[in-house]
Formats: sequence, structure tokens, C-alpha cells
Amino acid sequence: MKKYGVNELRKMFLAYFQEKEHLVMKSFSLVPHNDNSLLLINSGMAPLKPYFTGQEIPPKRRVATCQKCIRTGDIENIGKTARHGTFFEMLGNFSFGDYFKSEALHFAWEFLTERVGLEKDRLYPSIYLEDEEAFKVWNEEIGIPADRIYRFGKKDNFWEHGVGPCGPCSEIYYDRGEKYGTGPEDVMGGEGDRFLEVWNVVFSQFNNDGKGNYTDLIQKNIDTGMGLERLAVVCQDVPSLFDVDTNQAMMTEIESLSGKKYLEDKTADVSFRIIADHVKSCTFMASDGIMPSNEGRGYVFRRLLRRAARHGRILGIPAGSLSKLSEKAIALSSDGYPELSEKKDMILRVISEEEDRFNKTIDNGLAILQGLKEDLQKKGEKLLSGEDAFRLYDTYGFPLDLTKEILEDSGITVDEEAFQQAMKVQRETARAARKSTNYMGRDDVYQNLDASLQTE
Repeated sequence: MKKYGVNELRKMFLAYFQEKEHLVMKSFSLVPHNDNSLLLINSGMAPLKPYFTGQEIPPKRRVATCQKCIRTGDIENIGKTARHGTFFEMLGNFSFGDYFKSEALHFAWEFLTERVGLEKDRLYPSIYLEDEEAFKVWNEEIGIPADRIYRFGKKDNFWEHGVGPCGPCSEIYYDRGEKYGTGPEDVMGGEGDRFLEVWNVVFSQFNNDGKGNYTDLIQKNIDTGMGLERLAVVCQDVPSLFDVDTNQAMMTEIESLSGKKYLEDKTADVSFRIIADHVKSCTFMASDGIMPSNEGRGYVFRRLLRRAARHGRILGIPAGSLSKLSEKAIALSSDGYPELSEKKDMILRVISEEEDRFNKTIDNGLAILQGLKEDLQKKGEKLLSGEDAFRLYDTYGFPLDLTKEILEDSGITVDEEAFQQAMKVQRETARAARKSTNYMGRDDVYQNLDASLQTE
């Protein structure tokens, strides 16, 4: 099996589905369009929801995309393990009332085995336990032995979110071999690292009325998702997404700036992963016009960049270096996202100014936090007040999760309820003091940026 790079795999996927008469659409912005349910685009399907719901007519009934995504639900765990990042790319092929189960599964199988060259005997499909149609496609049409087709229940293989379209799904797993685990968790559907889910094919065929009743949809749709970095992990036979070629290039750059080596010290490794992931996320957010602020999407940007800046200090990276890492991320990703190169100067300026702003307050903030920690330890207490956490946020620019992370090693937690109450009071005060606001927040330091830049 050839060890294809991330940029190669992206091109191969889109070219394959273009051959299969799909319209290849460029990635949508990370900023959701007319969708208040999301802060940031977090899946390949998310920007296509209007086509699935019938609100808009798709440009073609067959579509393929490579969508840039950001998920921040577990920011505090990013870096501690090598399993997840905030930024990822989702490959997807979609059918709006055109082909259905047979074609979708044949497409997936053909791409993985004939184009990418994955070994057939290391691929294992899973299906919803009642989906006999999918079983027949895998078993009778594609030729997978019955004992290699796994049936799982609703929790794992039925996609639904309350009222509306829903349906079973079929996932394709790749057996990475015994070197990635032989324990009881290293089985199909387990939590181990041996069997890696590569592709998920959702068959949107029912309507859920919210009362447990399912009726057939007049128009059946296909929604698929395959993590580009996950596919690269399999193709390159590396332990994690942080080891694929593009992320390894980021690690090499961090090594150069810090004078330290990745994978030599577990504590330092956490910082390496946080910096690489968070800088990439901020680079893509800036390219879509998201500016650091204390609200909404801008606050996600600020949290990520400031966390990266703090971990840069832990590694001994010189202050002001995050823009250099962003420049590296741009060089690595411009093949698939040319807008990064087009907006390079603006992106680097935003990141440089935000890092500089944090560097001006971080030392004072760290000193205050150290004093608060020592006071708690003298008293034998393990809870930092919400008021103190809010002061660190409001005065020194410490996002709550950064304060929590610093205190975690000492076994100290934060009164988050009181922190949120202080935040609420501040927001109400600010709202009363101004007639209008911007959901993404306002920050005077960014007012001198090119006002003509627009989010697509």
C-alpha cells in the first residue's frame, strides 16, 4: 500500500467522485450561513443542511466536498491524547434523492480498495442490526463474508437528532494490526486503537415524528463522512493524526523553534500537540474573517491562541513565534485551500497581534494565579472562587479553561457556576452600555485590518 500524503488523498477523493458525476464543491466557510444552531461548522454535512431539509435546491443531486471543520467540545482534552484535534478535514459524498445504499457502499469500497489500495481483508463494515438491505449489499454484491459484517444497535449505527429525517448507517473500520493493541478493548466497535473507523455512510430514509414512529421519506438521501487525517493515519501506518505528514511538518517546525524533540517527553508532547492543532485552527478561522474577541466565535479563537501561546512558553519557544507556525500551516494547506495564501498577510497579522496582546498580560496573570494557588494550598482548600477566575479572565485575558488547566496539576478546581454568574453580570452591563453589538465581538486592536475582507 502506497503511503499517500494528506494533500494527495484529498485530491484523489475529489477526483474519484468527480468521475462518478458528482459536483465537487469547495469547502464552505467555518462560519455557518443562516444557521444559528452552530457556532462553527463541525461536519461535512453541516453546511449542506438546507439541501437535506429541502429549504434550498442543491446545485446538483450528487455533490462531493472536503470540508474544513472545527470542534471545540473537549478543548481541555486536546493534546493530552493523540486521538483528537480541534481542526480536521471531512471528506464527503452526498446524494439528494439520487443514488442510495448500493451505490454509496460500492463507491466507498471501490475508492478504499482500488484507488487508495487498502487491503480488503483488513476492512470490516458495520451495519444497523435491522438493516438487511445494507447486509445484502456488503455480503452478496461486494462479497464480504457474513462473519466480517458487524451488526450494532441504535447507539452506534442509527443516525437521528430528534424530530425529522433519520436513518441507519454503515461504518467501515480498518484493522491496523496487533502492534496497535491486543487488549479486550481492541475489537470492532471497541475503544482501542487497533480498529479505526474510517468512513461513515448514513442512509437518510425515515422521518421521525418524535413519538417513536418512523415513516419512509419520499426522497431518500445519502450523507457520508470520512476524516481526511484518519485516512492518512491508515495509509501512512502511523500511530495518530499528529503523526501524518502535514502534522509532522508542524512538529518539526516547533522542534526548530523550541530546541526540544517531539516524543521524547510526555509532558512536552502535550504542548507540541496543543500548539500544532490550535495554531492550525486559528489560521483557518482568521482566513474566514473570524477575529479574536470575548464573544462567540472570536472567543473560541482567543481561547485557542492563548492556550497555544502558554504552551509555547512551556516549551521555551520565543514570544511572537506563533505567526511563524501559522505561516508553516498556510504552506502545508494552501494546496487544498488557496485562500490561505491569498489572505496570508492578514492571517499572520491577526495571530501576531493577538499573541502580542496576551504576552503583555500573561506574566502578571501567572503571578496572580500562583499567589491564589499558594493561598488555597495554605488553607488546605481545593476550589478557586469564580470571582478570582473571572478577574483573571477580565483583567489578564485568561480564558477559563486556561486557568483550569494550570490549576489541574495541583488538584484545584474552579467554581464555574460563580464564574458564569460574573460573566452574566458583565455582559448585561456591557449590553446596557451600548446600543448595538457584533456577535463576533469588537476589539479595537483589529480595527486597522483590511475592512474589505469578507467571509465567503
